[in-house]
Amino acid sequence: MATHEIESVLAAAEERVGRGESLAGTGFRRVVREVKKSPDLAERYGERIARIDDAAFRRWPWLIIPIVPGTVLAVVALLGGLGLVAWSYRLVESGREAMAILSFFAGFGMLVASTHGLGHLVVGRLLGIRFTSWYVASPTKPQPGVKIEYSSYLRSTRTKRAWMHAAGAIVTKIVPFALIGAARAAGLPDWVTWALVGIGLVMILSDVFFSTKSSDWSRVLRELRA
Repeated sequence: MATHEIESVLAAAEERVGRGESLAGTGFRRVVREVKKSPDLAERYGERIARIDDAAFRRWPWLIIPIVPGTVLAVVALLGGLGLVAWSYRLVESGREAMAILSFFAGFGMLVASTHGLGHLVVGRLLGIRFTSWYVASPTKPQPGVKIEYSSYLRSTRTKRAWMHAAGAIVTKIVPFALIGAARAAGLPDWVTWALVGIGLVMILSDVFFSTKSSDWSRVLRELRA
């Protein structure tokens, strides 16, 4: 893709987002694919592409939280989830089994919700990829996500980008199986263990059949095929 074509597409994209419109049809994503292939282009156009990407991003999420307070909230949710799982031990000891099960699964839900974004964030930062904010797409899709700072993403390598995308999905799938030992140690009913196994398998199958087409694993495959 010639330099003048890149310049033309980026100018059109800037004009479009400046009017609060979608980037659809501008060729912006085609430019991004080209820039990813060339460190020189990533260095030259990375900041400009990042500004356009950020402006387009801010049009659609239901909620956006800056990266630092968002990360603090995610860590608090993680610790809260661990606390609820630990509390289930006490509840079993005091004979309140139903409350123990409720506490355990509430903690499990908080761990799944918080570890996904934190997985992307921690692995991405270790690999040199930065992030700008946390977001919730909509009230009907409450799973929090973390927004990439696109210039650092473009300057990274395809392998590092792939690992960053995979990290959230991997850590989330580990959670139900990691909690099996906690459920057994707490003395929760056997069906809780089997429920964790079933949830873990459903999550894995969901990734195989859906995420490879439209979510984290599709991005991993995209980077590895680049």
